[in-house]
Amino acid sequence: MRLLYIEDNEKLALNTSASLRDAGFLVDVVHTAVDALHSVKSFEYDAVILDLGLPDQDGLDVLPKIKIVKPQTPIIICTARDALDDRVKGLNTGSDDYVVKPFAVSELIARINAVLRRPGGALGMILSLGNVTYKTAERLVAIDEVVTRFSKRELALLELFLRRAERVVSKDIIENALYGFNEAATPNAIEVLTHRLRKKLIDKGANIEIHNLRGIGYVLQENSA
Repeated sequence: MRLLYIEDNEKLALNTSASLRDAGFLVDVVHTAVDALHSVKSFEYDAVILDLGLPDQDGLDVLPKIKIVKPQTPIIICTARDALDDRVKGLNTGSDDYVVKPFAVSELIARINAVLRRPGGALGMILSLGNVTYKTAERLVAIDEVVTRFSKRELALLELFLRRAERVVSKDIIENALYGFNEAATPNAIEVLTHRLRKKLIDKGANIEIHNLRGIGYVLQENSA
């Protein structure tokens, strides 16, 4: 899951984004409205976290502009404005949730997961194919009901494949989902990661397999045998 975190307080953004990454999210951080709008036009995000007190534009003015570009992307306002009128105005402007600072990161993560689980959201609570089950809230994968550990990036790739099971996933989609705009995927990074995940699934007895469609991408399918 890829998030855009719009927050002008650099220390808060650094600490919160680190906790979000520890929870398994890919997080891009920007500090201004201009950079926020450029990011949503350039990348696909599963959710946006929006501070209202931005230096170049009020967040309530930015919110509808984001919705025009990405109308289905949930937006969580995260702000120090705690008056009832502010919360009502934020929700009426189009936000999907409203979190008041200071906040516990665990609550923010729970609220992100909650908006992603809503109808039409990106986050199903349980993903499964064949004998593989992934519980998204706990970030646990079981193969034949035996918990199997994956690295963060392996888990992110497996989740992407499970969400698009039986459909072709291009390298561009994988790169967008797994690498932030401050990261650069080496030319063979996706091939190496996919090979490692495929091998681990086979070694652990999964009856699903990642197939390489040369020049097109990959597809995750249940083994017919």
